Amino acid sequence: MNLPKLLPIIYCLFFSLTVQAQKQPYQYVKPIIGTAKMGHTFPGATVPFGAVQLSPDTDTLSYELNGKYNKDMYKYCAGYQYTDKTIVGFSHTHFSGTGHSDLGDFLIMPTTGKLQLNPGTADQPQNGYRSAFSHQNEVVEANYYKVKLDDHNITAELTTSPRVGFHQYTFPKSDESHIVLDLMSGIYNYDDKNVWTFVRVVNDTLITGYRQTSGWARTRTVYFAMTFSRPFISYGQKNYDEQQVYKGFWRKFDETKNFPEMAGRKIRAYFDFKTEAGEKVKIKFALSPVSQKNALENLRTEIPGWDFEKVKRDGQQAWNKELSKIAVNTLNENDKINFYTSMYHTFINPTLYADVNGEYKGLDQDTHNAEGFNNYTTFSLWDTYRALHPFFNLIQPTRNADMVSSMLAHYDQSTLKMLPIWSHYANDNWCMSGYHSVSVVADAIIKGNYKGDAEAALAACVATAKHRSYEGIGEYMDKGYISAEANGTSVSNTMEYAYDDWCIAQLAKKLGKTDLYNEFIKRSENWRNVYDKQSGFMRPRLKDGSFRKDFDVLSTHGQGFIEGNAWNYSLYVPHQPAEMIALRGGKQRFATHLDSLFTMYLPDEFFAETEDITREGIIGNYVHGNEPAHHAAYLYNYTNTPWKTQERVRMILKKMYGPTADGLGGNDDCGQMSAWYIFSALGFYPMAPGSVNYELGSPAVINATMNLENGKTFTVKTKNQSDKNVFVGKVMLNGKMLDRKYITHQEITAGGEIQFFMSAKPNKKLN
Repeated sequence: MNLPKLLPIIYCLFFSLTVQAQKQPYQYVKPIIGTAKMGHTFPGATVPFGAVQLSPDTDTLSYELNGKYNKDMYKYCAGYQYTDKTIVGFSHTHFSGTGHSDLGDFLIMPTTGKLQLNPGTADQPQNGYRSAFSHQNEVVEANYYKVKLDDHNITAELTTSPRVGFHQYTFPKSDESHIVLDLMSGIYNYDDKNVWTFVRVVNDTLITGYRQTSGWARTRTVYFAMTFSRPFISYGQKNYDEQQVYKGFWRKFDETKNFPEMAGRKIRAYFDFKTEAGEKVKIKFALSPVSQKNALENLRTEIPGWDFEKVKRDGQQAWNKELSKIAVNTLNENDKINFYTSMYHTFINPTLYADVNGEYKGLDQDTHNAEGFNNYTTFSLWDTYRALHPFFNLIQPTRNADMVSSMLAHYDQSTLKMLPIWSHYANDNWCMSGYHSVSVVADAIIKGNYKGDAEAALAACVATAKHRSYEGIGEYMDKGYISAEANGTSVSNTMEYAYDDWCIAQLAKKLGKTDLYNEFIKRSENWRNVYDKQSGFMRPRLKDGSFRKDFDVLSTHGQGFIEGNAWNYSLYVPHQPAEMIALRGGKQRFATHLDSLFTMYLPDEFFAETEDITREGIIGNYVHGNEPAHHAAYLYNYTNTPWKTQERVRMILKKMYGPTADGLGGNDDCGQMSAWYIFSALGFYPMAPGSVNYELGSPAVINATMNLENGKTFTVKTKNQSDKNVFVGKVMLNGKMLDRKYITHQEITAGGEIQFFMSAKPNKKLN
């Protein structure tokens, strides 16, 4: 051993571990990760699962351009793009990592000088209230955002409680200081998106109101209460709705200046101040799904005072509490940043959707009270059933049970009697395919986390899966597949329904419902009906039973799949991988096929028309930047080459995740991409939620301890860990050799220790 050569390496590792030990988990969070390119995350302030996401918006593009979809709008799903040079303002609601959008409610912008109520444009910011900014003057932390607005010489700071956004603006000396409240602004905005807005000036520090929009959620109403730390000296509004035909007799008043009631579709309001140099104007802005009264109660309950630093500190400690559920040591600080930022992103959505008194607006648009559970919204289920909700079943089981209760309340309030597909703010927007809420419901019950009426939950799953009029379900039930003539995503729909049906079968089995089990286990094999033996891929099938002749296995557009191609989607049989591999020619042939997936080249032309897939999210032909093949690397476990799972997983972790603004290879999709990272970095992954098994991979951590809700701990340890030692020589569970390629949910929740012995060479005897 050459000790002199090893000493610098030993010192660097020791120094890295020492620095890591000195920081708290929330201090490793970098919310700026994913704000460039395809990540679609936001950098602003929020608390875990908070109803408020207070964040800067950097442009005001319209969803519509010349009567068509404006493709440039896509990059503003979270309101912020890292490469932009100006900030329009700070709004209170944002999705994290989605590939479609809504929200951006109640934009606030502090300004100085001549009052301007138009936001201006990115190339001519001086023509509006927006401002230039620099990342050098930007501070981004968990539950804290700070930036200097260069054009107004104002320092903006943001923090939050669960239902309240807290603004702190430090002004220069000015007799013309303003706070602009833009009720027209929004994300994925269009000219008629605002159905109505209402503002009531209660006194010279308190404003209340609401906004109703028709966008991705077609019937969405958000109420607010807004209070200032000091009185404004005057206020006013401008109504930009030139198309409003009937205006009644309100013309008797001058509504533009110091008039205490504002109503219309296109309103921008303003509040005037005189400020001294360094003077702070603070704003507390509370939201409610139910009423102005509830919004005010939320505000007074959660943030009764004006101590900005306390609210910031309380929120960061809330983050610390959640992030401390896993204590991790990594090879370097960047890996730890990636890990805790991934945890941060997983704990943003779903979001709390109830007031402090328990009231919320239901799918029926009536007011309900969440009795015995916290109500949640923002269910991006096509993404999050895969790893996010399984992660919650380990780390947030009580919260995940509340989410299941929220889905079942959605079902009860639905006139269609369906569980949510993609729901937010008392609406189902019906985005994406499958009925994956059944996966989340089944997984929570099977793993013992949901304590409610399991039979009622099963009945809701069955009713959803038998809703014949929804996206081909009737034909699927009759023929065992959806025809290409009936649906443009017929193949992926058939495959996703089959997996969901398997989840229902597992739940029926657990509850002793043999007839239902037999019915749905049969349906779960319907993926076989779209497999074309001649091509070796899943393929669109016509009503007459023949396969469509015009077929391109590389293209992601118009081939029967949603946001994916045949190469990736043909692997989507997570519930019956061994059967799928046998149908495709056996283990050796399938392993060769997987090798090709990761090593071949997919030219840009094959995903040019699919905005959710870009070069940054692709390795070979494997698309990690979108979800359908997230389990693909773990399929090697079902061949004779499981060490390739280990190699591929570590490669993906390195290539698709980084501690920079462009550090995500695709949309984070409400935490799904981040949940994949966490599981894979820990060394195991839930390939088929609804099963109690987790596929083993190759951990990237040195060690990690999961502090479980039941008071027990489960520790992942590695020996000989390094960036080069990506292969697993052997695995020991609680001191005994593990002779299988999975661990179970019960083995984790019972507490214990799993140890991976790492190597630079694969153990080809480990089959």
